[in-house]
Amino acid sequence: MMNTSNGMISAPSSSSSPAANPQSPGIKTYFKTPEGKYKLHYEKTHSSGLLHYAHGKTVTQVTLAQLKERAAPSTPTGTSSGYSASSGFRSATARLLGTGNGSRALSFVGGNGGGKSVSTSSRISGSFAPSNSSTSMTNTNFDGKGTYLVFNVSDAIFICDLNSQDKDPVKSIHFSNSNPMCHAFDPDAKDGHDLLIGLNSGDVYTVSLRQQLQDVSKKLVGALHYNKDGSVNNSRCTSISWVPGGDGAFVVAHADGNLYVYEKNKDGATESTFPAIRDPTQFSVDKAKYSKSNPVARWHICQGSINSIAFSNDGAHLATVGRDGYLRIFDFLTQKLVCGGKSYYGALLCCSWSMDGKYILTGGEDDLVQVWSMDDRKVVAWGEGHNSWVSGVAFDSYWSSPNSDGSGEHVMYRFGSVGQDTQLLLWDLEMDEIVVPLRRAPGGSPTYSTGSSAHWDNVIPMGTLQPAPCKRDVPKLSPIIAHRVHTEPLSGLMFTQESVVTACREGHIKIWTRPSESETQSNCSEANPTSALLSTSFTKDNKASLSSKIIGGSTFKQ
Repeated sequence: MMNTSNGMISAPSSSSSPAANPQSPGIKTYFKTPEGKYKLHYEKTHSSGLLHYAHGKTVTQVTLAQLKERAAPSTPTGTSSGYSASSGFRSATARLLGTGNGSRALSFVGGNGGGKSVSTSSRISGSFAPSNSSTSMTNTNFDGKGTYLVFNVSDAIFICDLNSQDKDPVKSIHFSNSNPMCHAFDPDAKDGHDLLIGLNSGDVYTVSLRQQLQDVSKKLVGALHYNKDGSVNNSRCTSISWVPGGDGAFVVAHADGNLYVYEKNKDGATESTFPAIRDPTQFSVDKAKYSKSNPVARWHICQGSINSIAFSNDGAHLATVGRDGYLRIFDFLTQKLVCGGKSYYGALLCCSWSMDGKYILTGGEDDLVQVWSMDDRKVVAWGEGHNSWVSGVAFDSYWSSPNSDGSGEHVMYRFGSVGQDTQLLLWDLEMDEIVVPLRRAPGGSPTYSTGSSAHWDNVIPMGTLQPAPCKRDVPKLSPIIAHRVHTEPLSGLMFTQESVVTACREGHIKIWTRPSESETQSNCSEANPTSALLSTSFTKDNKASLSSKIIGGSTFKQ
C-alpha cells in the first residue's frame, strides 16, 4: 500500500535553493491560499546509508525543539521538587500541541521563534543509562541555542537545524535493540533533560537535547532510562508527552490501551507493580502499590492501541484517540472522563487542541476531520476532502483572519490536516457563521438556527461516550485548499510563526514559508468581503452549499 521509494522526494542540496531543483511530477513548490502563496523553503531528510533496517520501518514523527540561549545543566541534579497537582499543569500558559501533536500518531510540539510548545507528562523515575560522555568528543561548532527538528526513522533519531539550508541532519542517534516511535520536547525543563523518547520495546528515555548536540557520537549520552526492557509494560510506546507546567511529569501511551504517569524528578528507580485490570472494557485508574515506584499511576483507557494523546494548552484536559475509534477527553486533575465519541468508521489516528482549549480536532480511518466542542461536548462540524486516512491534524495558532477587527468577538480558526493521500488540506472555521441544524421533531421537518453550536440541542451529560452522529445533523466543512505536498503518505504537520512543516512517513520533511505581510494585505484588499465568508453545508432554506473559502468566484483547490 505504501511506496517505499525515496528517489522521487529527494531534497535539494545544501548549496542550492529548493526552487532550483527538479521536483517530482505533479508536486509544485508552492500552494495558494486566500491570503497568498505558501512557498517551499527548505527540505530536510536523512541519509539512507545511516539507517539499519534490521528492525523494520517505522512511521516518522516530528518534534520542534527550541533551545533557549540560557545555559542548562546537562545532567539532572536530583533535588528538583516533585510534581504538584494543585499548582503544576494548571499554571502552564501559552503552549501549543501537535500533534501531535502530535502525531502519529504524531506529536508536534513547539513553535518557531517566539512560539510555544505543548507537551504532556506525568510521573516517572529511573536510573542513569550507561553514558559514553566520559570518552566522547565535544562538538565545538554547536553554540548552545537554535531551533531544531527531531524526527525518527527506523532505528534512529535525527536532529536537523530548522533554519539551515542543509537538508542533512546535524546529529543522528542510533538504538541497537529497538526503534524510537515517539518523542516530545519541553523548552522549560529545569534540569536540562528536555527530550522524551519512547521506543517500540516500551522503554522510555529522557535526555538533554543540548548535550546530544554537543556530543559527536551516535549514541544517547547522559540518559535517564524508564520502564527498562519493558519491565512495567512491554508493548510499544505510541505517543508521549510532557504535562504542561508539570515540573517534570510526563505520560506515555502504549499499544495495549494503557497510559502511564511518570515523574522525571522522583527519587529512586523502584519498578512499579499494579493490580490486575478489573474490567478491560471500562476506564480505570490505579496507583502503584508502593510510594517510591515509578511510574506512579496506570490509566487503562481502552482495549486496543492508544494512537495519540494531546494535552490542552493549560494542562487541565487530556485527549486520547485509539484503535477502537473513540475520542476520550479526561480531566487530568480529577482523573475523570469528561466526554468523547466515536468515529464514523475505523480507528482515530490523531488529535489536536485549539489554543484556547475550546475545540479539538480528530482524524482517522474514515478519511474525515471532526471538530469537537468542549462547551457542548459533541461534534460541531466535520470536514470532507481527504481521499485516504487522516494521519495528522493541527490548529494554526499564528494565523489570524484578514477580516478580523481585533475585538475578539468573531473568532475564526485556521487548521490543517494531512493524510495518506499525500495531501495537505487547510480549513477555516468560524462558528458564528455556521448554521446549525436542530433535532427533527417526530414526523416534522428539521429546523435550523444560526449562530453558535450552543443552540444545537442540550449539552451532553458529563462522562458520556457518544456514538457517531448522523452526518445530516452536523454542519459540513470543505477545505479552502488541497495540495499534494509529498510523494509518500504523510504522517504529520505543524505550524510555526514563519512556516508550515509537513512530514511523510519515510522521513522527508518540507518547510513551507507563509505569504509575506505585503502579499497578504494586497490579497485582502482585492478580495470581495462577501465572497470570503465561510459557508457550510446547512443553510436556512435547507440547501447544501460548498463550504469553501471563495475568492473571485474560484476555490484554491489544487
